[in-house]
Amino acid sequence: MAIYTLFVFSGQSAAILLGRLYYNKGGKNLWMATLVQFIGFPILIPYHCILSSKKIALNGNVNQPDASALAFMYLSFGVLLAADSFLYSIGLLYLPVSTFSLICASQLAFNAFFSFCLNAQKFTPCIVNSLVILTISSTLLVFHPNSVNLTGISKEKYTVGVICTVGASAGYGLMFSLTQFSFEKVLKSQTFVTVLEMIIYESLVATCATLVGLFISEEWQGLKREMEEFELGRSSYFLTLICTATAWQTFNIGAIGLIFEVSSLFSNVISASGLPLVPVLAVIFFKENMDGIKVIATVLALWGFASYLYQHYLDDLESKAEIKHVKEISMIPLLKEDNF
Repeated sequence: MAIYTLFVFSGQSAAILLGRLYYNKGGKNLWMATLVQFIGFPILIPYHCILSSKKIALNGNVNQPDASALAFMYLSFGVLLAADSFLYSIGLLYLPVSTFSLICASQLAFNAFFSFCLNAQKFTPCIVNSLVILTISSTLLVFHPNSVNLTGISKEKYTVGVICTVGASAGYGLMFSLTQFSFEKVLKSQTFVTVLEMIIYESLVATCATLVGLFISEEWQGLKREMEEFELGRSSYFLTLICTATAWQTFNIGAIGLIFEVSSLFSNVISASGLPLVPVLAVIFFKENMDGIKVIATVLALWGFASYLYQHYLDDLESKAEIKHVKEISMIPLLKEDNF
């Protein structure tokens, strides 16, 4: 879980910052900015083959669903992933990194609702507090009176960016809950191979869907000119895209791994808690303004994360107490035999 969490934090922060760098230095292609969010999946294939050859997945292959069910699941997830990623690309184009990242935390509220409906998620006071605080943190900047002036874009484009980012957050919240539902009800697997397969197949479908959009929109015709006009040079253009794709795959492994190990809501909380790191990094690398509202939003996000972690601490203590109680009960017959 610690490794997955590290993957989420590092991958998410690097991917968002690199995406902003792509736009700042002359990148304009929304479909390309979308494509790099999942086209890096081939780097996972060799590792998947190694694990499969060692037959680590034997425990999860006892009750495999039929091919048609798997195909429908991966096709649906891939199309949803492509649509959500395209909306995120629009949001990142029209919003500063700090505003974009904190609005993305609204994904947590959507995921909480879908988790309650699909995954029978139980809500305790600490979890409710965490959700409320993180949601407030993410929505503060929507009503920021100076947001439009700071971005340097029109009010209409800023509004479009906010709507697209919130819409994508809702889509990802649904997707996280559906992923957990699939692990529990469809795949019924207990191995990391299944996590890799989920990422690879849905990314393959999303890549195909985005390539179709790229060619239908005819934006592919401007890619050569975009490479030549990129401020950092052609080599840096390719390097930026490659690093962005790698960062997104790192995030995907961490996020889906946490869904597999714990729950979609926990994975979302980890993702949301990492978002406050992005505005701080944006101040350092892009010289963005970190005013009072953004500072408050960041503090609230950290508070919400701490509340959720505390609930997990309580759950862990309760689990250990139950195990100890069961062991004590199981020892009673043995103690009676010894006394006899």
